[in-house]
Amino acid sequence: MRIILLGPPGAGKGTQAKEIVARYGIPHISTGDLLREQVASGSELGNRVKAILDSGELVTDEIVMEMVDDRINRPDCTKGFLLDGVPRTVKQAEILATMLEHRHAALSAVVQISVPEDVLLERIRNRGIANAGARTDDTAEVAAKRLEVYRTQTAPVAQYYRERNALREVNGVGTVAEVSERVFASVER
Repeated sequence: MRIILLGPPGAGKGTQAKEIVARYGIPHISTGDLLREQVASGSELGNRVKAILDSGELVTDEIVMEMVDDRINRPDCTKGFLLDGVPRTVKQAEILATMLEHRHAALSAVVQISVPEDVLLERIRNRGIANAGARTDDTAEVAAKRLEVYRTQTAPVAQYYRERNALREVNGVGTVAEVSERVFASVER
């Protein structure tokens, strides 16, 4: 199974990623983890990433996808993988398509967890209260900014997959178990 999980901040991607990984026995690949791993490795790529991050710049689509390519080449990805937080841009989606084409592989599913914006903001606010400041991105102001970034940068990725009849939208409102069942059903159809 080669799965992409999309959705705005607060949609429950992290929670659903754990459920997907447990059910299908595939590795969870997130951009943040890849960046931290590369920097810690001290590799040539890791040193390039560190220099970019240290300068306050954003890591380019090409470098992000180079890290993804490196990661999905590892033996634990032979049964598949779950991509979370990538592709974040249409350019990354296009690079991923080329990478998979070269491997004669295809995506099994692109799942977008959809949640109304008022529910997203409430979830993020409640998460901030529950975590008592453990996450600095769980304030109303930061949440609104993250949703705006999602709308401008990442929502077009959903449209990219929609235009290719690959996007499967799942209602993300309900209990974890209810949403998980919808996600599994969309992946397995």
